[in-house]
Amino acid sequence: MSRYIVGITGASGSVYGVRVIEGLLKEGHTVHCIMTHNGGKVMAYELEKDVASLIEGFESLSGTFILHDNEDMFSSVASGSFRTDGMIVVPCSMGTLGKISAGITDTLLVRAADVMLKERRPLLLVTRESPLNSIHLENMLKLSRAGADICPPVPAFYDRPKTLDEVINFSVGRLLSRLGVENNLYTPWTEGKTNE
Repeated sequence: MSRYIVGITGASGSVYGVRVIEGLLKEGHTVHCIMTHNGGKVMAYELEKDVASLIEGFESLSGTFILHDNEDMFSSVASGSFRTDGMIVVPCSMGTLGKISAGITDTLLVRAADVMLKERRPLLLVTRESPLNSIHLENMLKLSRAGADICPPVPAFYDRPKTLDEVINFSVGRLLSRLGVENNLYTPWTEGKTNE
């Protein structure tokens, strides 16, 4: 099975990070998770669960879940010699985006993202902000040119979602597919297709 790094920052949208981790683990992959301090606080607030219980749930799934300390620059994922199949930062705050764009590798999460770029491995940044100012846009363009995929969780409505869960699953399914992970969380577009 494959190894992926999942970074979680303090931007709103923790549910996307949790669902991506669950999707990877259910397929038997190894997830190396790096969570910022604010990422943990926002996750607990938005999902109304403490982080420890969420981690316990991850560890009950079929893959392998490893949580890294964001301050531990001696971690395996800080090195390009540690082979991974890609990294996703979900959700990705504008502060983290800016640091990755500037090459300021003062935390493990940003260092791991920097490694993805220098090693030419997949890096998905699930940006969460609106409206975007010119600094945000310039940082995104710079990172896109450096090889990162900028993937804001934009819902689609061609499959006529009925619940918030379906809207979330669509974005999570697209993100997993972008990482090369098979899933059935969303319905790909087919010309003339309806759900009737």
